[in-house]
Amino acid sequence: MSSLEEVEIVKPIENIHPDNLQRVHKEVVIHAFRQLVEHSHPSKGKGDVTTTVHAFAHSRVEWLHKVVPELETLAEKYHIGNFVAIRGTNQRFFESMPIYARLGMHLLFYGKEQVKLLEGNKLVEDTLREQSIHQGKIYDSPESAKNIPSFIKMYNIQLDELLEPDIHKYHTFNEFFSRRLKPGARPVENVDNPRGFCSAADCRLVVYQTISLAEKFWIKGDEFSIPSLLGLDPTDPICKALSGGSLAIFRLAPADYHRFHSPVDGRVLTEHRDIPGEYYTVNPQAVNEPNLDVFTRNKRSVLLLEHEVSKKPIAIVAVGALLVGSIVWTYNNEIKRGDEVGYFAYGGSTVIAVFPPGLIEFDEDLVLNSTGKSVVANGQGSIETLVKVGYSLGKMPDTVE
Repeated sequence: MSSLEEVEIVKPIENIHPDNLQRVHKEVVIHAFRQLVEHSHPSKGKGDVTTTVHAFAHSRVEWLHKVVPELETLAEKYHIGNFVAIRGTNQRFFESMPIYARLGMHLLFYGKEQVKLLEGNKLVEDTLREQSIHQGKIYDSPESAKNIPSFIKMYNIQLDELLEPDIHKYHTFNEFFSRRLKPGARPVENVDNPRGFCSAADCRLVVYQTISLAEKFWIKGDEFSIPSLLGLDPTDPICKALSGGSLAIFRLAPADYHRFHSPVDGRVLTEHRDIPGEYYTVNPQAVNEPNLDVFTRNKRSVLLLEHEVSKKPIAIVAVGALLVGSIVWTYNNEIKRGDEVGYFAYGGSTVIAVFPPGLIEFDEDLVLNSTGKSVVANGQGSIETLVKVGYSLGKMPDTVE
């Protein structure tokens, strides 16, 4: 995981609303978004990722501010992003939102009335999809490798933990983005306890003991349900087994190690199943929006596992997002905690683990942060916790056989 950006909070944090850019028409933002993606090609951006999709929303990107001058005014008025708790401390840091996510949020919630998605806005949906695919093609090109040094410098990525630390061995940007770590770089906590569970990713994490708690504190979209997330009929036995269960939501930011791992010991029940969908941002403010559920609207892929101890099913859902080019699975049929199961191409993305009711008792510190009851949450509502692959997630209660 990269080092944390130091941001002194001296301004209000933006509660994203179309009125904040009310004079900016969506056609202008669409043009700016397309140009932002195009500048990620070294022939335009000259290998400097700080002037492309990676730029923070508060960054001064002169060419972009000429296209959307209101962005500069917005950055002067607000901090744009969210707080994240640092596990094992009473500290938190401010995570600035990438500029591409902020533009994507405006396209989602554009309108002069109450914040809401323009249902059926084909232009916006097509733009987000085509630019996500285009971004993937740019970062799969050999020329894109020129962006790697700037990306490493921007996020202070530690090369000594990589399986291949020589950056010249990566032939494209996406090869580096989906980089592997050395064996042992992410040890599994409580590995000798077969009743334990671990973090599936280097990520920002929230956990909820029940679906209803997740809907109360985090997933505010009224379309969310386990059947819709898994793309199954409500009468399906898997949906019935997971109904009312527990959720762990692992959000990966662009700087993170982007391979994801199994949180459980078990075996694969069925081959993964791809579900087509949109390419909306999975930023917390989008997830917290009452009028839209990005998890059940976005492109995603579902893998079903059988838990080794309980023999109960667990769903692992890899959710694509804005500028995420692809979801790739790499699992074996027999899986141990901490084993790699897949990776994402460029972009921030999310993995959701769905557990049957009562199977997991999440660690108390994660629960307190996720429900906004911890000291570090500071009375400001739910807060994600920064964790790495292998960190303890929770355990089976002693009452469960």
